[in-house]
Amino acid sequence: MATVTPGNASRTHCWPCAIRGSCCTSTSWRDAVTDTGDTVYVIAEAGVNHDGDPARARALIDVAADAGADAVKFQTFVPAALAAAGAARAAYQQRNLPGDDSQLDMLRRLALDFETFRDLRTHCASRGIDFLSSPFDTASADFLMDSLELPVIKLGSGELTNAPLLWRIMQRGTDLILSTGMATLDEVIEALGVCCLALDGVEPRSARQCRDAFDATRLQGRVTLLHCTTEYPCPPDQVNLRAMETLQAHTGLAVGYSDHTDGIAVAIAAVARGARMIEKHFTLDRTLAGPDHAASLEPDRLVEMIAGIRVVSRALGSSDKAPTPIERDNAAVARKSLVAATAIRKGEPFDADTLTTKRPGGGLAPLRYWSLLGTPAGRDYAADDPIGDPP
Repeated sequence: MATVTPGNASRTHCWPCAIRGSCCTSTSWRDAVTDTGDTVYVIAEAGVNHDGDPARARALIDVAADAGADAVKFQTFVPAALAAAGAARAAYQQRNLPGDDSQLDMLRRLALDFETFRDLRTHCASRGIDFLSSPFDTASADFLMDSLELPVIKLGSGELTNAPLLWRIMQRGTDLILSTGMATLDEVIEALGVCCLALDGVEPRSARQCRDAFDATRLQGRVTLLHCTTEYPCPPDQVNLRAMETLQAHTGLAVGYSDHTDGIAVAIAAVARGARMIEKHFTLDRTLAGPDHAASLEPDRLVEMIAGIRVVSRALGSSDKAPTPIERDNAAVARKSLVAATAIRKGEPFDADTLTTKRPGGGLAPLRYWSLLGTPAGRDYAADDPIGDPP
């Protein structure tokens, strides 16, 4: 795939164009995760908050597009391939969706068929927003890569240790966004090693082999890691945003954050700490019955979060410490120069009673104060006259 640079006149190979199937000018996934990128890629996570209703899924796309998200993401799965018949639901799923249903029963109610996802991608293209989805089984992954030809796949935290699925995706040349909830650093490295082995068509045989195979240079620009704490909602004291820096330092890859906390503060804070990508669940109504609604943002809060992310992203700016253009005119007004504190006659030595500093700047720098003490005035000064260089 061709390298994309911001402002490239031909954007036929940028991520939004490839994902949407149409040309665009908005933030690209690749621009956001490269070293030179200065934007944050925002994924509005619809997930299963459509509750199995295609019309509600389309409405979620509209909400995400109107809010200014770069992508809307769903979850694609074949229920019987994802969960065994006796698999229990997670504690948070039972809290948010009371009842005796098994995980498989729940998934059957939440699933959308492949043709519906094809229609949803078309709707995304019409709204100018990227379509993404997380597969949870090989049939779903193949559909997203082959039928929809998505150039990037997002895998949830539960799939980080699913080496066969990781290998399959990377072996096909598809790029990856990988959430790291529930994982140790060693498990993350092992997963990345699987990705490296897949690029060579080598099937992994051991965790050690995977760790040894990891080569950051082969995955840069192709794999993005999302720090995540897998709990819905996640208490702020369990977030550990500093772990983003650990992930980046040990892997050399672009790092973002998948947020499951209540509200928007933590997601915005993650951008301030260097997240290049933010993923956040959203819903049409938090009171709806479903596993993820209670931990999701309603439309107005999604708008607020994205606006905050854009402000913080712009505010990060440059790492250089130097006056900005808008400061230059203010320097002369806000800074000070050496001036006469009282009337001074020519030849009179400057002293602490006759010298002071006052606005405006632009005259003799206050740092010259001590070197002038005891030297004779070269001319008469009235009070507040700027002091000139001594003769």
